[in-house]
Amino acid sequence: MNKKLNNAMPPRKLLSGALAACLLLGAAPAFAQSTGATIRGQVMTDSAPAAQAQVTATNIATGLARSVQSTGNGSYSLAGLPPGTYKVDVTAGGKSSSQNITVAVGQTATVNLGVGGVAETGGGSATTLDAVQVTAQAPIETKTSEIATYITPQQIQALPQGTRNFLAFADTVPGMVFEQNPSNGSTKLRGGVQSANNVNVYIDGVGQKNYVTQGGITGQDASRGNPFPQLAIGEYKVITSNYKAEYDQISSAAVTAVTKSGTNEFKGSFFWDYTNQDWREPRESEKNGVGKTRSGEKQYGGSFGGPIVQDRAHFFVTYEGKEYNAPQDLKPGEGRLPSDLPQAWRDQLGATATPFKEDLYFGKLDWSVNDSNLLEFTYKRREESEIGNVGGQSARSYGTDTGVIEDRYDLRWQYSNTNWLSDSHLTYEKAFWTKAPVNYGNGNVLTDGSGDDGKQIYRIGAGDGGLQDKGQKGWSFQNDTTFFGWEGHTLKFGVKYKQVDLDTIEQQPYNPQFYYDINQGGDVPYFVRFGSPAVGTGGGAVTSKNKQFGIYIQDDWEVNERLTLNLGLRWDYEKTPSYLDYATAPDVLASLASQDPNAGPGQTYAQTLALGGIDINRYISTGNNRKPFKDAIQPRLGFSYDLSGDERLVLFGGVGRSYDRNLFDYLQLERSKASFPTRRFKINSPGHACAVGGDCLDWTPQLLDRDYLMSLVDATEAGREVWMFDNKLKTPYSDQFSLGIRSSFNMGGHDWNSSATVQHTRYKDGLLISRGNRYADGGVFAPNGSPWNAPGLPDLGALIVATNGFESKNTALLLSLDKPYTAESPWNINVAYTLTDAKQNIHEKDPVFGWYFQQGGWFDGAWAPKHRLVVSGFTDLPWGISASGKLTLASKIKRWDIDGTDAYGGYERPHSWEPSGSAFKQFDMSLTKTWDTGTDLKLKVRADVINVFNWTNWGGYGINWNSGVVSTWDQYATRTFKLSFGLDW
Repeated sequence: MNKKLNNAMPPRKLLSGALAACLLLGAAPAFAQSTGATIRGQVMTDSAPAAQAQVTATNIATGLARSVQSTGNGSYSLAGLPPGTYKVDVTAGGKSSSQNITVAVGQTATVNLGVGGVAETGGGSATTLDAVQVTAQAPIETKTSEIATYITPQQIQALPQGTRNFLAFADTVPGMVFEQNPSNGSTKLRGGVQSANNVNVYIDGVGQKNYVTQGGITGQDASRGNPFPQLAIGEYKVITSNYKAEYDQISSAAVTAVTKSGTNEFKGSFFWDYTNQDWREPRESEKNGVGKTRSGEKQYGGSFGGPIVQDRAHFFVTYEGKEYNAPQDLKPGEGRLPSDLPQAWRDQLGATATPFKEDLYFGKLDWSVNDSNLLEFTYKRREESEIGNVGGQSARSYGTDTGVIEDRYDLRWQYSNTNWLSDSHLTYEKAFWTKAPVNYGNGNVLTDGSGDDGKQIYRIGAGDGGLQDKGQKGWSFQNDTTFFGWEGHTLKFGVKYKQVDLDTIEQQPYNPQFYYDINQGGDVPYFVRFGSPAVGTGGGAVTSKNKQFGIYIQDDWEVNERLTLNLGLRWDYEKTPSYLDYATAPDVLASLASQDPNAGPGQTYAQTLALGGIDINRYISTGNNRKPFKDAIQPRLGFSYDLSGDERLVLFGGVGRSYDRNLFDYLQLERSKASFPTRRFKINSPGHACAVGGDCLDWTPQLLDRDYLMSLVDATEAGREVWMFDNKLKTPYSDQFSLGIRSSFNMGGHDWNSSATVQHTRYKDGLLISRGNRYADGGVFAPNGSPWNAPGLPDLGALIVATNGFESKNTALLLSLDKPYTAESPWNINVAYTLTDAKQNIHEKDPVFGWYFQQGGWFDGAWAPKHRLVVSGFTDLPWGISASGKLTLASKIKRWDIDGTDAYGGYERPHSWEPSGSAFKQFDMSLTKTWDTGTDLKLKVRADVINVFNWTNWGGYGINWNSGVVSTWDQYATRTFKLSFGLDW
């Protein structure tokens, strides 16, 4: 239950005075996030405030203790507590009392303590349940301005899931989507309509941001693996908007999680689950007598923890493994049928399977030196290997061998006294993602023959994944300091410095890619694309010794008993030397200044670009005319107002700005493409005649020999791609606005919690990479043409430019309803509904490469469903059985593709369409039986059924604009049965 805090507040000083005082006290960290909980309130004796009362909170499981004395009006605050159940003791005037309270990650629980009377709490009474382990009522923090939702331990334990990725449960939060790519099994978490790159996850206060590749957190770029062992996660909180100033490198959603620790008892667990092709329904590609592809999934692991010194030091270790052999659909794109394909491509259609292996390790040591000092050391290792880039229009022969290796070390020191809490981290990380072709040789791409690359229908042979090795390694120090000594204010400030090396090796495409026109029989290529090392360079290797710095200040100000303001300000800075020190090559400068061969006399290609709206001087770098972005100033303001006076009806909202970052995987392209440039040559062949010379080659079978192709590079620079980045790149950011109301009420004898929020987010200055090629009049398009046909740099090749051009805007209605699980009412239900109205100025799903970008255009839908509903819950049944279920429904997603048919004058333009039956629906459920042996050992058997009703859902759609035929591929899970065994002791 949430009760009113009865503190009497003294007159307030101006907020400016608070901020000035904080700046004098110290600086604050840009990268540390709250995982510790706070218990605060007022001590009363005989209906009067008790000054100088002694309040002690002791963790029942570990013995960790914290003590403070109340202030003159009886107020107290115990912060930085690891989530868990605490015995709270209070002594005042020779009297004492105690009670238990359970607090969640990052929660602020109100506990008004009465000596000799009944205390009022904001956290609920402690309970112990059997089938699902619960130690308290699900915590609800009503008086916060954040749009925040807790993912409780019982949800993680009970709800059905197809993977042991702990982030999957964030899907039960309005505005959040957990994606599992049906083609490669990769998993990503999205907030709103922004990509997974804009999310950040903080584990034990340390950000897991991926600075180099995509996915938001390290290792999640195209990986079906889990970022962290689920056995090691205690609980977490999802903040979808209006986070406080302590959160950094983020523009959509924040996830802050806390890991488990050892306790004063030796405890362990083991699990093993399994499924194979016999336990699932056939995919559409496996019907009609084809038969099911052999597949299987195994997940297994265990954990163990306990005391080293009772009440003082503990250990916890865990391991989780995953082995998959996942089925993949292979099907032509662009609405083509298998019979349309030449025999060489047709032979590699059908279903196949791809292997995956992951090992996850985590260990933790904690030592309560005394009541004021806590030390923790954690270590995580992640190892992965898999075959990727298979499925849809990519045959198994076209696949890539990918891997992930990650190590993270964190040493934490937490110091606390009556008015101060200092939380410091010294961290080292090393996380790398690698990729190499499964086969070496020539790749064959079948297209519709439009443009150079054309619209791709199917790919076989040696893949274009190239040789890649990308990652980050380095040290960081962060400190968060909280001050409680100013009545009515909780001041937090901190600082973080990070020095991290960003490394990439990208030789892509390493294998030559030959393009064949299906309309010409697919016998002779009409275009070739390949990479080659530039003489005297690192051949695609780029390293940048980045430095990051951030500072913030935050004041949670209780203006009066009903109104709370959250006032914050932060600033972030990052220096990327590889971008700042880059100098444009002399041959590029010469080409820009040369005569445009397609324009009138005296017109240089630079002047042609100017006619097309490109001031090329913004992209010409001298090596010293670029400066780091210094304007990442981020004010954040939130409020909550207790309408009812007892925290049962609270109005809340906020506004704020939050900066993310530019991924190094994109920033490095300017250098890597210059040292390992992509060559592009047209081939004079049937149906694709071109004037031999420059970037046009006459067809000869010798072109299929890689060494011969490389010899052509020595003779000409024609066909070389040139990448140029804006000299004044900014850091992308989002402006967020929210207004909502949350309530707690009793219905049918049960306590319920609900919230309704309107959220608006504007994302700006996202990196946009687009074609710089222009026709003689500066146009991007020409009759029967496209950006792909526009002439490139004279004597070189295609021009590609990057600047801050991507934007999106999203207004959403977020509704949630939750009935918590309690001992008296042993069932839970959670409803999360999201109504989305979104637009973006690029037609691609995850926009960075805006090849058809047009200034001022907006594409509605932003590749997000307008309606999304997730209903989940669990309950106890007789005989030690528990059940759970999860229903996910989402409306159709508007899709955008390029239409170049005569119906639109032959111009290639993005057009929208909605395939019939593309709405998403899935219901999962599980049953668990627990046997208590009468000792400390418990045996569990669990059955999960994914997609109980075997609804057909597709992840891939394509349309043939000429015929109107819609093709489908990448089917989501059919009905699948999974069996699990577990032991707890």
